[in-house]
Amino acid sequence: MRGKARLPVRLFNRVAGATSRLRTRSAQSWVDIVARLHDEAVAATGCDDFGDDYYREALDVLTRAYDSEASFTPFGRMGVVGQIGNILRNRLLVQKRITENPELLDAPIEKPLFILGLPRTGTTALHFLVAQDPNVQALEYWMGSSPRPRPDRAQWATDKAFKNSVRELKTMYWLDPDLKAIHLMTADGPDECRHLLCHTFSDDGFDCNATVPSYAQWYDAQDMRAAYREHKMLLQVIGSPTPNKRWVLKYPAHIRNLRTIFEVYPDARVVQCHRDPSKVLPSICSLVAGWRALSEGAVDPHVVGRRMLDLWATSMDRGMRDRDELAREYGDDRFVDLDFRDVLGDPVSAMRCVYDALGYEMTEQAEARLRAWHGANPRGKHGKHDYSAEEFGLTTAAIQDRFTGYLERYHVPRGL
Repeated sequence: MRGKARLPVRLFNRVAGATSRLRTRSAQSWVDIVARLHDEAVAATGCDDFGDDYYREALDVLTRAYDSEASFTPFGRMGVVGQIGNILRNRLLVQKRITENPELLDAPIEKPLFILGLPRTGTTALHFLVAQDPNVQALEYWMGSSPRPRPDRAQWATDKAFKNSVRELKTMYWLDPDLKAIHLMTADGPDECRHLLCHTFSDDGFDCNATVPSYAQWYDAQDMRAAYREHKMLLQVIGSPTPNKRWVLKYPAHIRNLRTIFEVYPDARVVQCHRDPSKVLPSICSLVAGWRALSEGAVDPHVVGRRMLDLWATSMDRGMRDRDELAREYGDDRFVDLDFRDVLGDPVSAMRCVYDALGYEMTEQAEARLRAWHGANPRGKHGKHDYSAEEFGLTTAAIQDRFTGYLERYHVPRGL
């Protein structure tokens, strides 16, 4: 059963909790903490321009939810303070670079490829696979965590930000080894562009990692255009040394923002992976319960189950509506569908089909690198992920019923 923090985290919380009662600083409200973090970010960087103020509303809603709804352990509180502080420092440093080098925003982003679909449908494997193509560029985990013009690969090992990302992931997987089997992340490997949306504090990751229903309600109703404009700005900065390489991006949450994506990236292409939601939703719940346990200690799995079912069913409904409209406006050839079984069975052939459908060239070198990566990374390499719908108060029938429109629209086989 997931949803319970590992022993090292529980011990830390016990010691820190006893100690914190002797310190008044730990009683600070999140609103006060965030004000302090702004000041500390300015002092640490020597900059005072945080860029577009769009992020402030989201951060205000989030911190008020932290004060009134979340139940952070000392370990979770420490982690969130670090996360917010890092984002604020990044905002200052990115804005400084743009002010000093406005030509960074001249970097073109042409025909970016977005990989999306429900989580656990093969999107991560597909993302890692496509990223092997030397003619594309993906958002590496460490670049998302510390956005700046991407340094030459030979410099990464000695870069402080890269080493911080290596240490961060190593610690996370040490605290919860099961997470690696659920969702693999490496500092130098491609990662979800959630990092770039977190830059504006507008992302459902905040909802997944803590109990913040008021923030979730606010986020669900947001116009995300400003967030995706920053998303593009950050890609331009990161990719400025390699402007001619096509971007390949992956994040399941993009499914609810398709129309916004096409407003910001009018020549975007989309690959959507498909699988029976009853096979993936319990896995999503397990992942969220694991993350939330690191921040809040014990987690009610049924609360997680209800939220994830509603979140992803609503997102898919919105995605289907927007995709149909966009296909009429831009052409149905902008979209390619992949069955989960094809992604896992013969992913290289699946990618060749995608490239052919979208008019991309797959060189012999690219195909060789794709096949080498696939051979070295078989399914289950990092362990098996065990979970069940019942743990989260769900049933196969209830999940399939909620996703009936999706199952029928894309002819998704049930039970696979």
